[in-house]
Amino acid sequence: MTAAHPPLRLPEAVIALVRHHWYDAAASMLAVRAATPQPGDDRSRIDRAGQLAIAAKRVLDLDAEDFGPIAAGFHQPWAASLAAARFPLGPREANRGALGSLVPLYELMLEVVQHRSARQESLQVVVTAHLIGEYLGHLAWEGTLGHAGDPARMRASTDGLWGTDDPACPHNSAQRATAKRSLNACDGDVAGYTAYLDRFHSRLGDALSVCAMNHDTVEAGERPDVGETCPSPCGFALRRGLAHRRHLDARVRLAKIYQDSRIVALRHHAPVGHFFGVPSVAEISEAWLHTWDKLTQQWPDGSNPLLAPDAPRVAVPDEALPGLSALVSAVADRPIGPGHVIEDIGADVIAVFDEPGGAPAARSGQVL
Repeated sequence: MTAAHPPLRLPEAVIALVRHHWYDAAASMLAVRAATPQPGDDRSRIDRAGQLAIAAKRVLDLDAEDFGPIAAGFHQPWAASLAAARFPLGPREANRGALGSLVPLYELMLEVVQHRSARQESLQVVVTAHLIGEYLGHLAWEGTLGHAGDPARMRASTDGLWGTDDPACPHNSAQRATAKRSLNACDGDVAGYTAYLDRFHSRLGDALSVCAMNHDTVEAGERPDVGETCPSPCGFALRRGLAHRRHLDARVRLAKIYQDSRIVALRHHAPVGHFFGVPSVAEISEAWLHTWDKLTQQWPDGSNPLLAPDAPRVAVPDEALPGLSALVSAVADRPIGPGHVIEDIGADVIAVFDEPGGAPAARSGQVL
């Protein structure tokens, strides 16, 4: 008979769970131990590790509303990165977070895809892939606007027919309502601002996309037909030179190809309260291959930004959806890959159990 392995001590068990990104299980184990302490337990360490494990779980869940309070509770370097990825809870907060720049949030979402894939949570991979698509239009416009569609700055950033009821504007009713709300969402109280974030802000990129794809910038037939275009663009859509506008148009079209892709469509078929339709790993792989094929087809005028020789590159070994970071980077026109906020929180959980004076815990993949 093979001798039974001795049970793992609490630190060993927690470290094993954290290294494999099971922060929820680690938090649960620490909570049980805190409620039923054993002789020799260091209660302060258990409590501290538990708080960190809960933080990692909440960040992995991508509840951006909680990012600010979580970040405020810690002083580690990752807390500043997390605060930068949050949506401000008040309309006039100084730190604009993801309204100022979506880069930290995209780094976090790409990290979440990696961890969800490692945990073999196919539905969550699909949900996150859908969220990545939802804000790509904002991300494409960020370099032109100087912000990521911050409603506090949209009045200064736009002009002409934006947010009006003028029938000359090609926006549909939903886009028109979104544009109008973006101009005054930060002028009122928290309730009105929160309602804007909940119901309108995710549509802002769609409205801006119409403005980017205007007839003064790209002729019909030059590039894929991905939706409504604007025959009489407003001044803010023409402020930059033609080369800049054509590049913006290309990145917006690439974003819309992804938004209409098979990998995003999987989210629309995902179950909510049903027993059928959970996407398998094979279905996700097939959907991504089909999506990648669409994304990497060259356009009639040869301007697909994902295929450009000078496209921003980022190396992501063993990427869960190979090329996803390249897509995000091409749309943003800057290298963006998976961040390490969640891994850093996990490293801090492990560090709690280090001997005093010992070396700090490393990120996963490094020797501890």
